[in-house]
Amino acid sequence: MLLLVPSLAGFVGGTVLPLLGAVPDGAILLFSGLGDIERAQETLAVGVGALAGSTIMLLTVPWGLSVFAGRVDIDASGKTLYKRKTKLTKNLGLVDTIGKTGVSISNEAREGAIVMMLTTIPYFLVQIPASVYTFSGKFPNEDIANNEQPWAFGGFCICIFGFISYLAFQVRTSRKGSDRLKRVAVMKKFIYEGFVSLSAVFQGVENLEIGGDRVLQSLKSYRTINDGTSIEGMDIPLDVKEQLVEILKDIFMRYDVNHNGELDRVEVEQILTDLHDDKIPQSALDEVFQKYDTDGDGSINFDEFIGAMYSIVMERISQGTTVEETTNESLQTNIRELPPSNGLPEEGEEHEDEVEELPEGLSNLTPDQQQRSIKRYAFSYLFVGTFLVVMFSDPMVDVLQEVAVRINVSPFYVSFVLAPLASNASEVIASMYYASKKTRKTMTVSMTALEGAASMNNTFCLSILLGLIYFRGLVWSFTAETIAILTTQFVVGLLTTRERIMRTGLGFMILAIFPISIALVATLEAMGLD
Repeated sequence: MLLLVPSLAGFVGGTVLPLLGAVPDGAILLFSGLGDIERAQETLAVGVGALAGSTIMLLTVPWGLSVFAGRVDIDASGKTLYKRKTKLTKNLGLVDTIGKTGVSISNEAREGAIVMMLTTIPYFLVQIPASVYTFSGKFPNEDIANNEQPWAFGGFCICIFGFISYLAFQVRTSRKGSDRLKRVAVMKKFIYEGFVSLSAVFQGVENLEIGGDRVLQSLKSYRTINDGTSIEGMDIPLDVKEQLVEILKDIFMRYDVNHNGELDRVEVEQILTDLHDDKIPQSALDEVFQKYDTDGDGSINFDEFIGAMYSIVMERISQGTTVEETTNESLQTNIRELPPSNGLPEEGEEHEDEVEELPEGLSNLTPDQQQRSIKRYAFSYLFVGTFLVVMFSDPMVDVLQEVAVRINVSPFYVSFVLAPLASNASEVIASMYYASKKTRKTMTVSMTALEGAASMNNTFCLSILLGLIYFRGLVWSFTAETIAILTTQFVVGLLTTRERIMRTGLGFMILAIFPISIALVATLEAMGLD
């Protein structure tokens, strides 16, 4: 919901969403290390299992499934064949599916992999001296914890620094790439389903600072008039223009029933009605339409339509009148039931997402009132959801511990398998959803989201673990687990940075790392590494 608030969208996409994704694992880690000191050392295995299982699972199971869901044909020259309506060659055998289909890896995904690997530095800082103290045989067991304290504190500080730096990096990049794609998808869903008006999601956009400067781009890409001059529309912030284009391009093509690339005055008015932005003075609408209908033929093309809609939205925001009582059925009928034009996919393929629904009738309020209502509902959900996660984390640790006792298995393995199912289900579902769109952009969203979740585990969650080691005087006895975590991250990270195309077979190999990592931990522990 907060992605609909322009002033908060960058902050939410860059900090709130990644942080909330890491809260469940962080809470399990925290509560696993509290309580009686002797019990804490034992129950900490539950938290470490949640951390290891979450990190490894996110980079293997959903990653491999996303490659399979987002796969497209690869031609003889090794290029992925992405199309508007991508289809796989029919009746592909197993060998062809593995070797002749795959996904493209974008520069953004490669950068995310590099960041993910850099955030593993605290693991090395603590694990290397811990291994020296443990296996050198020169230190009594009771002295090992004391010797590890400075290294744990150093790792804790680096994790905090990395966490803050990562969030700052996310905020800087949140207005482009995969974060912008997520934000636009949410905006389209709420607008298309009639929960908010177009003007509401751009409320306050005139005061935004983009990249520290007011970036403006004149709309000079309009059709050329007969005398060769160009139409210079009003200046629009570049980020706003890009979002308007993404939101309105499907609507424009659907209302362009004769496919001539233009809309007349009646069609524009119908769009405004369906977007709940029709309550502006007719004189203002006439002035806007005449301004952009330069040749006076009673119609405007797409570029002119974007400029006109921006003018109308700003007029709607400035006057702040309340829309008369309408229903959401109007919008859904006019936009969603029209047949697709010019080869567009059905609307549901573009904007459906796993997001909360807003109360009906919100679009009948003024843009400012809609924004205040969105914030109120959003923060209510955030508060209640975070409270529930924290409240149930402590008993969650007890449950996992008891399950381990009942089946006579180390609590680490129980937590490794079960905790990610509870704490990371949303990331798995979201990555599969975006990958199934079979486009380069949505595949980037899927990969970067999983890399981002791993980076949050390496900073936010690991800082909690190292804080417990330092402040509670616990022992770092997680050599096998650390090796499994680092091996998985570097295997996936190096494959992502070195490959431009990830074939389906490689995706299956990455998926297989999850069960292999469990066997790796068991083997290393049997060798006495912990």
